[in-house]
Amino acid sequence: MIVLDENVIRSQRELLLSRRLPIRQISIEIGAAGTGDSEILPLLRQLHRPTFFTRDYHFYNRKLCHPRYCLVLIEASAKEVARFVRLVMSHPDLNSHAKRMGKVIRVSESGLGFWTTNATVETRLPWMRLRR
Repeated sequence: MIVLDENVIRSQRELLLSRRLPIRQISIEIGAAGTGDSEILPLLRQLHRPTFFTRDYHFYNRKLCHPRYCLVLIEASAKEVARFVRLVMSHPDLNSHAKRMGKVIRVSESGLGFWTTNATVETRLPWMRLRR
């Protein structure tokens, strides 16, 4: 399940829906309007294998790794969220629930980096591999 942060703009949500991706958004299908960031992680732990996409930098923290969810920080403009969601979901190293769960991922124009549970070093993948 793809979960979008509450602050993902409507046009990006609609673009993802038009691509028939199984998305849910905080304050629309999941949680209440104004769901605070401190309430998101407990909410994600209750869902079935969620991958949470946000533009909030504080979610890129290796201490937030958990086997029941994946967190993805998108370091791009609000109008590029849908593009990066599709790129992450189709990336060969992240294209299944099993490959994503337990990771905290940062994605940007330059590529992606991620933390896994108990990792002491961030894993980085170059842009070319991300772009396919």
